[in-house]
Amino acid sequence: MVREAGVGEWVGPREMWEAQKKEVRACKSRQRVSQRETLMEKMEQKGCMIMTQQVSSSPFLKAFYLKMPLSVSSPLRQRRHTLPASEFRNLTPQDAISVFEIEREAFISVSGECPLRLDEVLNFIGQCPELSMGWFEEGQLVGFIIGSGWDKEKLAQEALTRHMPNTPTVHIHVLSVHRHCRQQGKGSILLWRYLQYLRCLPGVRRTLLVCEKFLVPFYEKAGFKDKGPSAITVGALRFREMEYTLAGLAYARRKSNC
Repeated sequence: MVREAGVGEWVGPREMWEAQKKEVRACKSRQRVSQRETLMEKMEQKGCMIMTQQVSSSPFLKAFYLKMPLSVSSPLRQRRHTLPASEFRNLTPQDAISVFEIEREAFISVSGECPLRLDEVLNFIGQCPELSMGWFEEGQLVGFIIGSGWDKEKLAQEALTRHMPNTPTVHIHVLSVHRHCRQQGKGSILLWRYLQYLRCLPGVRRTLLVCEKFLVPFYEKAGFKDKGPSAITVGALRFREMEYTLAGLAYARRKSNC
């Protein structure tokens, strides 16, 4: 008789032999189960591939592919970027350089004059950012409008550099589109979005701007009315004054506190 280590009882050689045989059988059983599971996984993978090939060759069925679990990172599931494809928002001082570069390229090549210098761009964006709008595609500025408040019936020379807060009139200083995005209707879309945005601002009733004569048809198509020659001059350039009335159903609702 021998004593098994760690157990407080005596066992004989026959009992030890039987215990060892049971342990060997249990070990072999676990190995067979593991091999069977591995074989089943391989068969399932092969079956999925065969089914996909069969379905792909069928003229009546559309091929399908097993989707990877959400926890598995797949290059096909990763987003190319996190920026919105197209966004309209108010401008910030960080946008000033891009604004000025687009403006300078657009106006210097046509009229030789920039409506706003860089310091004036920063000034208006800083004083009245809510009266500006930028169109961004994948984070890049493709067009913009800068406006300011005005408190008189018609625009005067000082309107080029002044902002009057809490007034019913918005003076549009500049509308410009990046050179790679012109002749695509983006200027009209941007102007329409801006005017609809102004309708939502409390107290704003109209917008004014000045433009050269060849641009009058563009603004008339957008709903502006030609008010005649403007008192504003820039060098030898002369302008027409255009007006757009925002008062309507939206303004009536604001006045009635609805």
